[in-house]
Amino acid sequence: MLFNSIDFAIFLPIVFALYWLLNRKGLWVQNLFILLASYVFYGWWDWRFLFLIFFSTVVDFTIGRKLAVVEEKRQRKRLLAISLVVNLGLLGFFKYFNFFVDSFASAFTLFGVHLQTPALQIILPVGISFYTFQTLSYTIDIYRRKLEPTQSFVAFAAFVSFFPQLVAGPIERASNLLPQFLQKRSFHEAEARDGLRQILWGLFKKMVIADGCALYVDAIFNHAGSYTGSTLLLGAILFSFQIYGDFSGYSDIAIGSAKLFNFKLMQNFAYPYFSRDIAEFWRRWHISLSTWFRDYLYIPLGGSRGNAWQKVRNTFAIFVVSGFWHGANWTFIVWGALNALYFLPLMLFNKHRKHLDIVAADTWLPSFKELIAMIITFGLTVLAWVFFRADSVGQALIIFRRIFSPSILTRPSIRGMSHLEVILALILFMLVLEWLGRKEPYGIAKIAANQPRVIRWLFYAFIIFLIGMFMQTTESPFIYFQF
Repeated sequence: MLFNSIDFAIFLPIVFALYWLLNRKGLWVQNLFILLASYVFYGWWDWRFLFLIFFSTVVDFTIGRKLAVVEEKRQRKRLLAISLVVNLGLLGFFKYFNFFVDSFASAFTLFGVHLQTPALQIILPVGISFYTFQTLSYTIDIYRRKLEPTQSFVAFAAFVSFFPQLVAGPIERASNLLPQFLQKRSFHEAEARDGLRQILWGLFKKMVIADGCALYVDAIFNHAGSYTGSTLLLGAILFSFQIYGDFSGYSDIAIGSAKLFNFKLMQNFAYPYFSRDIAEFWRRWHISLSTWFRDYLYIPLGGSRGNAWQKVRNTFAIFVVSGFWHGANWTFIVWGALNALYFLPLMLFNKHRKHLDIVAADTWLPSFKELIAMIITFGLTVLAWVFFRADSVGQALIIFRRIFSPSILTRPSIRGMSHLEVILALILFMLVLEWLGRKEPYGIAKIAANQPRVIRWLFYAFIIFLIGMFMQTTESPFIYFQF
């Protein structure tokens, strides 16, 4: 079930109404209803994968309870290993089996040996990368004695499958979200209004910005070999806004939907394209994933401690693994490695924590130095996104050769496409609103809320008008559903 579908537009109000009608029936009934609603939401794609998420839930709930009573160190490690093997094994099979088989066969062809390898028609379960990491954080935190296991299977199952953030995050920690299933919740009108406002902004970013950019991006990247460097660079810039509008839009809808049920999810994006260096960008982009890798991979490896070699190793480990998490393609691995190269100078010269506050915190506009830093950082991310979007490393290299050629000085032109200036104006409209709201959790959190009612409703009506005006005739899935 897509957030930008008629199905969800019907599903959400029904679940919202029934959920609060059940408020007097007790917490267990409310949690059970959320669990059932979440399973309906997830099963809308393919009901068979409900068995997979249920199996993962049972395994980690059981291991969590056992870890709470087992004191012997070796036995605790064995229990944690079971959780890791089961969860990562399922993720590895469904997401990476064919990649490893194909890569193994390709390695032998370098020596003139052609292997006949099995090719399985494996369907990737939607959201498996997200809920796998969510359940893993639960067992790891219990193993580290940072979290007590819950005794309520219904609450834990609802935490794992909570429909607003199930298929594309934010990747919630049990320490944040699970306690919210264990305490009484009450309806707050102001919070619900804020949730609806954030849903509206998320729909705008997805259905107007992301889907609008996608038309041009697909036209360019699907025929990359026949376009000039300037057009390919334009395509990379548009993809940068497509993936931002798509993924941050999803996160806004997820967080806003959760507010309707009095749940607080973590912020997943904090205006990353206003960053002044790559380190700041990664503190603001897909925050739930980057902090997950920081806490469960980077810091255990030693983080930024140790000698220069250890710092380089740890940096490449977190970025390459992050790239591989996104998909079974060498393009994602190269994308991760390229970001590691961007990050390394900041790390080695101890500049990676230079920009911890928001840009132009006390002024309306950035300084000239900040503006140049933001442009350079955005340019670096645009170039990295080429690998993320390209079908293969070879195609990405072709695009780079054309971008860094004399054809970069020509006027961009996309065959069969018109009204490019409209999508560029809409991107600028989004950037202005997010710049004005950069101190808030999402772009229009305060801009509209603090205005008189007439202006507020005219603003909302205008956003709805834009959505209706530019929405596609067919529902388009979110990019991160494939991860």
